[in-house]
Amino acid sequence: MELRGAFTALSTPFKDGQIDETTYRDFIEWQIEQGIDGLVPCGTTGEAATLTHEEQGRIIKICVEQAKGRVPVIAGAGSNSTREAIELTKMAKDAGADAALQITPYYNKPTPGGLVEHFKAIAAEASMPFVIYNVPGRTGLNLLPEHLKMITDAVPEAIAVKEATGNLNQGAQVIEQCGKDFNLLSGDDFTVLPLLSVGGCGVISVISNIMPAAMSGMCKAFFNKDHEKALDLSLKMAPVNRAMFMETNPIPVKTSLNMMGIFPEASFRLPIVPMQEDNKPKLKKILKEAGVI
Repeated sequence: MELRGAFTALSTPFKDGQIDETTYRDFIEWQIEQGIDGLVPCGTTGEAATLTHEEQGRIIKICVEQAKGRVPVIAGAGSNSTREAIELTKMAKDAGADAALQITPYYNKPTPGGLVEHFKAIAAEASMPFVIYNVPGRTGLNLLPEHLKMITDAVPEAIAVKEATGNLNQGAQVIEQCGKDFNLLSGDDFTVLPLLSVGGCGVISVISNIMPAAMSGMCKAFFNKDHEKALDLSLKMAPVNRAMFMETNPIPVKTSLNMMGIFPEASFRLPIVPMQEDNKPKLKKILKEAGVI
């Protein structure tokens, strides 16, 4: 399975504390119309940590139904509990997702051997393509390239990594260890373009929630060897990228979607709270200058 281009780590709209299904379906349709290459429901940006398993299964099912096979769906299905990750992966597989996004177990900080056994156990119960998610800023564990190679050797389902360290040297070593055919996806919007140059095949992106055409267009331009256009799009997104992390993700991106009129509400589930009032005008100014609103 080849994963290529820009995949949006979808934000989840809420209404009165519940999933806003109508808005979510409309949002997915807009993403596809804008040229996005794939969709990732129930990741960090989708506030998966505050969803029940039932809600997570429903969101994945909505996404698969709405995508209608037009673009691949990589469903967030990871957990720091192997048993829970198995249950979530079965749910994603039953819903018809093309692949499962599997975060390295957070808080537990397993050894390399523990990581291998974790993913082997999931694959034994729910075999489907896995995208391993390496985000040490949230998990407290950095999956090194040599340990990723141990996983891919033991678990054929592990076909890709979402590399969110922002470390280009580490990204390059992933290709060195796992080979040029391995799917290296950026998980850090600041470093997509340089990561493509060392063998990356795309990105699971936050900013593509609000700028899907730009992020997808940058990847396409790079693959078409139009490096000037790719650089221009990268530079256009740079200030917005910074704005997406002026507060904890997904606060800025969901607030942006509300400012754009795509989400009727910018509501969150605790412990995430709405954007600080003094940051809203700053965000609006950046979005206006970038032509987003």
